[in-house]
Amino acid sequence: MKTLTILRHAKSGWDAAVERDFDRPINARGRRGAEVVGQYLKRQKLPVDRIVASPAVRVTETLDVFLPAADLGAIEPHWDRRIYLASAATLIDVVRETGRDAEHLLISGHNPGLEDLILMLVPESDGPGSESDKLRAKVDEKLPTSALARLELDIGDWHALDTGLARLTMFIRPRDLDPALSPAMDDD
Repeated sequence: MKTLTILRHAKSGWDAAVERDFDRPINARGRRGAEVVGQYLKRQKLPVDRIVASPAVRVTETLDVFLPAADLGAIEPHWDRRIYLASAATLIDVVRETGRDAEHLLISGHNPGLEDLILMLVPESDGPGSESDKLRAKVDEKLPTSALARLELDIGDWHALDTGLARLTMFIRPRDLDPALSPAMDDD
């Protein structure tokens, strides 16, 4: 079995003067969101053995905060430009290329691709009222900044990844962990 953890980048600083969207940094609220979600992952003792991420500034800064908080600072992310604003189909290709040795992959990037990826991988009904269905409905509503989702896949190799194969076992938003992180601030 493989696990795929999906982390959307933290809240960006729209007031930052940057020429390209790629260079937009995270803001103070984003740093706090990335930290509390990282601490949550650490408390849950959820393993990660490989990280693939967009090299956009808001993702690199998110991981700069998230990884130490999650006690994953020893893992060097693989930066993949294809993840920047990627479609779900492109993200599936990136994940398929991960290789056999990674059991627990974390991918970090952007919406709408990450939200679409979760919705493509997790079937609409895993059984009446299942936990996976309830979590999927929350993701379908919105995958906010710094949100973390964990999917389980009954596959032995990432090359076998396909739509409808995953179970959504965890979905956590920063505001679930710290009410001061207002839902109004969950956008980019």
